[in-house]
Amino acid sequence: MAVTRPVAQCKAEQESTMKTPIERHVQQRNQESLDDFHGLSPEQMYRMLYFPFASPELVRFPEVQDMGPTTPIMSLVEQLIDAIGAEGLRPTANGNLPQKFCREAALAYWGEELYRENTRYGGINREEDFIDLHITRLVAELAGLIRKYKRKFILSRNCRALLAQQCSAALHARMFRAYTEQFNWAYWDRYPDLRFIQTAFLFTLYLLTRYGDTWRSHEFYEDGFLRAFPMLLDEMPPDQIFAPEEQLRSCITSRTLVRFVGFFGLAAVEPVSDKRFRHEYRVRSLPLLYETVQFDPSV
Repeated sequence: MAVTRPVAQCKAEQESTMKTPIERHVQQRNQESLDDFHGLSPEQMYRMLYFPFASPELVRFPEVQDMGPTTPIMSLVEQLIDAIGAEGLRPTANGNLPQKFCREAALAYWGEELYRENTRYGGINREEDFIDLHITRLVAELAGLIRKYKRKFILSRNCRALLAQQCSAALHARMFRAYTEQFNWAYWDRYPDLRFIQTAFLFTLYLLTRYGDTWRSHEFYEDGFLRAFPMLLDEMPPDQIFAPEEQLRSCITSRTLVRFVGFFGLAAVEPVSDKRFRHEYRVRSLPLLYETVQFDPSV
C-alpha cells in the first residue's frame, strides 16, 4: 500500500527546492544560534523583539500565576484599588491623585524611616512627587484597570470582575503587558529616548532566566545587552560629562533592572554601593519571573 505524503510536507519540499543556494544558506544562518545572542538564533531574536506576545513557539505569558510575596508595583496597585473602592476617588483640579492619598501611600510603601529620608529635601505635595505611584497610576489606566468617570477615578468593570474572582495575578499580568507594550519607559528618566531598550524587554527576561539563578552584578547584564546590540552606542548623543557608553550602561540598568524587573518583582535588584554618579547593584531572579514568562525548553 502506497503511503501518501501530507500536502503541507510536499509544498514545503517544493518551496525548498525552488530556493537558490544563497537563499538556503541565509535561511540556515538565520536559524543558527549565536554566541552574541546567548544561544538565540537571529530568527528567534527577531521574533522576541518584534512579536514578543505572538510567538508561542518561543515564549508564553500565563495569566494564572503564583504571585507569592507582593511585588512593589502590585503593592501600589492594591493601595490604589482600595482607595478608589466602590465610591471612587476624586482627583485634584489637575486630574491627579489627591495629596493625602499620595502621602499615605508613600508612607505605607516606604515605611517611616525611608519616608523621612526620601522627603527630607521636599515633601510629597503632588502625585509626581511620589514617582512610583504616579507611574503605577498611569500604567493601571493603560491596562484598563482604572479610569475617570464623572470627575472620579473608578475601577473598570474588568477590574471589578477580577477582584470578585480574587484573581490578583491577572491584575499583575495586565500591568506587565501594559508596561512593556504601551507605557513609554523613557517617561520617568532623563536619558535619551532609546526606545530599543524597551523593545528588547523579552531579551532582558531571557538573560535573567539563563543566568539569574545566582547573584550577579548589574554590569553582567549590561555586558550581555551590549554584546547583543552594540549598535545602540550609535544612538547616544554627545554629553559634556559622561562618555556615551557610560551613559548607555546607566540607562540599561535603570530601565531594565531597577524600574522593570525589580519594580515588577521578577528579580531582586539590591544596591551594593552608591558612587557619586552611579549606583551599583547585584541581581538575582525571583520565582515570579518563571511564572510570568515561560520560554520554550528548546530556546
